[in-house]
Amino acid sequence: MTTAQAPIGSGFSASSTADDVIKGQDLTDKVAIVTGGYSGLGLETVRVFVDAGADVIVPTRDRAKAEKALADLPDVELMDLDLMDPASIDAFADAFLASKRPLHVLVNNAAVMASPLMRDERGNEAQFSTNHLGHFQLTMRLWPALCQANGARVIAVSSRGHRYSPVDFEDPNFNHREYDPWKSYGQAKTANALFARALDKRGHPHNVRAFSLHPGGILATNLSRHMSDEALKATGFVAEDGSAIIDPQTGKKTLEQGAATTVWCAASPQLNGMGGVYCEDCDISPVVSADAETIGVFFPGVWPWAVDPAQAEQLWDLTEKMTGVSFPR
Repeated sequence: MTTAQAPIGSGFSASSTADDVIKGQDLTDKVAIVTGGYSGLGLETVRVFVDAGADVIVPTRDRAKAEKALADLPDVELMDLDLMDPASIDAFADAFLASKRPLHVLVNNAAVMASPLMRDERGNEAQFSTNHLGHFQLTMRLWPALCQANGARVIAVSSRGHRYSPVDFEDPNFNHREYDPWKSYGQAKTANALFARALDKRGHPHNVRAFSLHPGGILATNLSRHMSDEALKATGFVAEDGSAIIDPQTGKKTLEQGAATTVWCAASPQLNGMGGVYCEDCDISPVVSADAETIGVFFPGVWPWAVDPAQAEQLWDLTEKMTGVSFPR
């Protein structure tokens, strides 16, 4: 049965922290992989998982940086991975599968935002490649371990930025249209949400459920590295002195608040038996009407194009063609 894209009254809020939503839960003997787990929201997610008893693996392109960031969490396992390199993804998955461990939680958190036009070795635009294609391949290659867990969750960290653009199925790589860094980001974040919907449909019979989410606006992280100081201040998330503005009710969150919805999607028993939905503020989001584009970026809710089942299937087919990777039969 398809989970309704509507709030369930979780009891949490925009101000809830990751520690709040994990309280009372024991993740001992659970295995989690968190991409981008050595900075920003990913690092906070890893910390909370470790404190709850989970065994956590963090993929990294920069081992020295990861080791420094995770110095206070010495039991976290580091493994090399570059999401823009298919061979690196395969090598990571092969190494993990060789350990014969189940995978209970996969958090596809790593992201690029509003970058200049760049491409991977296959010619795919970098934001689409990193945020969507790489995570798609990683999830497919780790599928045996997810099934082995007999109760796994895959979390796609999307964004309210999905509102900037649907997926352009005719030209996802900006080969024939002018490149816009924010439309590219919006397309990639829409793809994250659609991927979770399509994956949940395929994973449900195998006891693998998938969720997507908007963590909140936390621009004072490495994700905003491609933005100038002026651009950051123009967003309304950063004060004139460069400090972060915190106001959870309008989406401006601390790292602890920003990681809360990721942790809630990954571990909350409130979501048992559910999947395929887009979440924010530690609850399932409502769908915003298609004519609501004038309401502003801070209004909660998911745009219809990010949860449309037909577009989710269309993206799945396109992604299999672009990556050469298919759902295991």
